[in-house]
Amino acid sequence: MIEKIEITQRFNFKRLNRHYECFTIDLVNKNAYYKISERGSGDKFVKESPLCDDTWVDILVDLRRKMTSEIHRMSDSQIDRFLHDFTELELFKDFESEEFSYFEKIELVYSCNVIIYSTDNYEEYSFKNNYPPNWIRFGELLSEIFKFDVLHLNYQKHLATPLYYDVREDGVYAGNSLNVKSIEFGHYRTYPYELPNPRLIINFDENEINGYIEKELIDSDRQLILNLLKKYHVYMWIFDDYHKKSNARDPDDLEGYDWYLEMVFEGDVIWHIFGYNDYPDTYVHLAREVIEITGMDLLEINTIADGDLELFEKFGAEKLLD
Repeated sequence: MIEKIEITQRFNFKRLNRHYECFTIDLVNKNAYYKISERGSGDKFVKESPLCDDTWVDILVDLRRKMTSEIHRMSDSQIDRFLHDFTELELFKDFESEEFSYFEKIELVYSCNVIIYSTDNYEEYSFKNNYPPNWIRFGELLSEIFKFDVLHLNYQKHLATPLYYDVREDGVYAGNSLNVKSIEFGHYRTYPYELPNPRLIINFDENEINGYIEKELIDSDRQLILNLLKKYHVYMWIFDDYHKKSNARDPDDLEGYDWYLEMVFEGDVIWHIFGYNDYPDTYVHLAREVIEITGMDLLEINTIADGDLELFEKFGAEKLLD
């Protein structure tokens, strides 16, 4: 018999604005509650440049405000109904967990870990992109019982993940391809410590490029940037298949440089990834072409050790030949 379910969700917005939470459903004691909270509370967050898209701020603030000490009581009938409906869902039947740890060299905007404790054993499932087929229905079931959006499905609609969107080599799709509104890139030292300020901001709505380069965004720039995103499969960087170098070897200098890349699409849909001194497999290939075009090392591959560069060349070339 199922006795307890723990649902731990992690939301990563920018480098220092994150939200971790664990919602525990304790069927033995007939209640549910938040177990842990990390990375700040209330409406506190690290201020970003006013040039940046701030779509994420309201989401983060609301996530943190929803963390309360309230105990949600469950009646016997609610428990019976939940157990029946949860069993009918077969939520994790034939499901393969994605392998990841509490700390990873490359992290995404969302990840989740679910532990199901039964009378004589427990099962643990983890995922970032490989959502269980009935995850949305599970969220609706929890909302029906507890009267709030436990799985934050409403905010999941603002995240460019495979739950609501089709992420492909040439873009993010919701039926049709979504237009990119803005792109932001940051790269900074971890020792001596630097705040993660943006290095490059491309605002398609305002036709501006700011940061290392300050210029008006003209049509040829726009097309060039979108072509580079497709050519080097940047939209696909959120998938493990583009982290082979990261999984193959630790970088030579673990106190080197961190970075983040964020794209915001029409409808305020956020695509976000950040790394601790490591990068997706085609990062270096993209960076080299950016150097050829601009004459500037905008993605700062000069900070990557030679041995790591060789691995990026190898794994990146394999992906681009697929």
